[in-house]
Amino acid sequence: MKRYLLYIAAIALAVACVKENEGIRTDDKSPVMTIPADANRGEVIIKFVPEMEPILEATMTRSGGVSTRSGIPSTDEVLDILRAYSFERVFPVDPRHEERTREAGLHLWYIVRFDEGENLTTAFERLAKLGEVDKVQCNRKIYRAYNPNAEAHFISCAEAAARPATRTTTMPFNDPEMYRQWCYINDGTAPFAQEWAGVKAGADAGCSEAWELTTGDEEIIVAVMDEAVMWSHPDLADNIWINEGEELHAGKDADGNGYVDDRYGYNFVRNTGITSWTSNGSTGHGTHVAGTIAAVNDNGIGVAGIAGGGKGKRGIKIMTLQLFDGMNSCSLAMEARAMKYAADNGAVILQCSWGYNSAKANLIMGYTPGPATEEEWAAIYPLEKEALDYFINCAGSPNGVINGGLAIFASGNEYAAQSSFPAAYSKCISVAAIAADYTPASYSNYGSEVLLSAPGGDMEYYGTPGQKDDVYDENGILLEQGSIFSTLVIDGVAGYGYYEGTSMACPHVSGVAALGLAYAKQQHRHFTSEEYRELLYTTARNIDEHFIGEKLFYMNHTSAGAVPVKMNLADYRGKMGRLTDAGALLKAIDGSGRDMRLPNVYLAPESTTTLNLADYTTESVTSATITNENIAEATLSNAMLTIRAKSVGQTSYTLHTSNGKELRATITVREDAADNGWL
Repeated sequence: MKRYLLYIAAIALAVACVKENEGIRTDDKSPVMTIPADANRGEVIIKFVPEMEPILEATMTRSGGVSTRSGIPSTDEVLDILRAYSFERVFPVDPRHEERTREAGLHLWYIVRFDEGENLTTAFERLAKLGEVDKVQCNRKIYRAYNPNAEAHFISCAEAAARPATRTTTMPFNDPEMYRQWCYINDGTAPFAQEWAGVKAGADAGCSEAWELTTGDEEIIVAVMDEAVMWSHPDLADNIWINEGEELHAGKDADGNGYVDDRYGYNFVRNTGITSWTSNGSTGHGTHVAGTIAAVNDNGIGVAGIAGGGKGKRGIKIMTLQLFDGMNSCSLAMEARAMKYAADNGAVILQCSWGYNSAKANLIMGYTPGPATEEEWAAIYPLEKEALDYFINCAGSPNGVINGGLAIFASGNEYAAQSSFPAAYSKCISVAAIAADYTPASYSNYGSEVLLSAPGGDMEYYGTPGQKDDVYDENGILLEQGSIFSTLVIDGVAGYGYYEGTSMACPHVSGVAALGLAYAKQQHRHFTSEEYRELLYTTARNIDEHFIGEKLFYMNHTSAGAVPVKMNLADYRGKMGRLTDAGALLKAIDGSGRDMRLPNVYLAPESTTTLNLADYTTESVTSATITNENIAEATLSNAMLTIRAKSVGQTSYTLHTSNGKELRATITVREDAADNGWL
């Protein structure tokens, strides 16, 4: 009875706040009204002020999470006028992470769907004037940062397996197509150099030295936000993240995270757990990106991935978050859901080869310029910024290898002197592309916002003007090694192929970052996301010394009317960031960050959690004790410690090592714990 009375009191207080604030605003804090021309008709995304939380909670509880009205009188008057037929929370409830969702204010975002015949500007203005509304933005489709009509030179897995062996004995893994991947180890002898365009040794991602230290770790998860990754691809399957609690086509949310059937990630275009790489218009882009990060190494087939395992190590895991499905793309609201999904389901890196056009994109070339400043971007797309901030702040764990997440974006391909957004956001990592001789890729966006560069290919530089197919080996196999070779799927057939772009440079940085985290885990090092981001930058190589003179390339080089263009390389100094270097990064990890610490444990009564102690100490643990065994009990088996909560309270557990050390952390048992184990 007391709980009921308190709940009614909270509702009454919230209503009083509405009465005080409702109606037309008289302050100067109305949300900025910016509506892009391609905004979805009949949809508006709104964020309420915190005082509205009790009313919204009561409404959504009564309606079972699906409603047409908010329960807030003045808001519902506007929804009546707009003939709204759907009112729902942008982010589904995930009990494991609802507390931090509320702390970030994401539970206050709602999407309203109404009659498409209503004027969108008028709807925006009406909602923006309400005192209970904090922010209003449009909902629109997002766009690829690459050309979906680009033709990939494709080789099926069967064709690749049947071709003559051409690999050299100097490759670190036995993947037969690895010789095409100059982007990892560039010794300066790539066969695609023309007499007017060179290849320089070392213009690569620095993988050779890094692979001497580690090749990956299956606990590091990279979320690929792109077209779907073909999770059954023979050269990727072993490194695909699997949500073990779910089954495809089961039709239920088995793990209670708010998503049905999300065994291999989620299709945010069609709002289903069934991801697809066979829809009309699919390019295989997500699968290509995933291969650069984590194609399975040393499996005797296909290509290698930067963090794909090998030499006794498992590769990192790829989570697929589908933003593009054939000719269709998801909305801003669903893109924001994808970012939060990544953080809540274990990913620590967002791999994003998409974004808006650069603000300095050339209108004459057919580009529509995007936001020019961080402030403009945040004002137009506040939900996107808040979702990114949630990932950057909440991914990882204070008890894991990294506290926070890394959002890594392609800078864009508009030949523009400014990075696109969200890549240019100061908390993200914007990646530009270089050719195999350290020069900027002809198409790459550049600018002070760019943090890192990586190999992205440059066929306008290396390709033969007016010739579609450029270079063949002695067996008549297309080399096109001026581009990036990786896993691919075309028309549902698994294989390999070439693409180029900052979209291809970006996964090199994601792969290097993931490889570094794998090594940090191996060395029991811990970083904040800010510390690790800075380490990625400081260990990367300064490449400004290579920007001397001019570079000639042929825009649209495969057409008969290819246009010769000269780049003044001096214009790129200080605007391409630094060249990512896996070897230097891993070597710096030992002396950076801090020691991993034993985690505090947070459980509900009668629940358990198991810790792999090898993740936290190199010492041999001989026994474990609990200070108050009425609250919890511990069982040690080899390096695995299982803690079972018994009754509400707080105690501690102590590990005793063979050299006499004691490691101690806290156990908290509470009725309302989400059973996620770590505090």
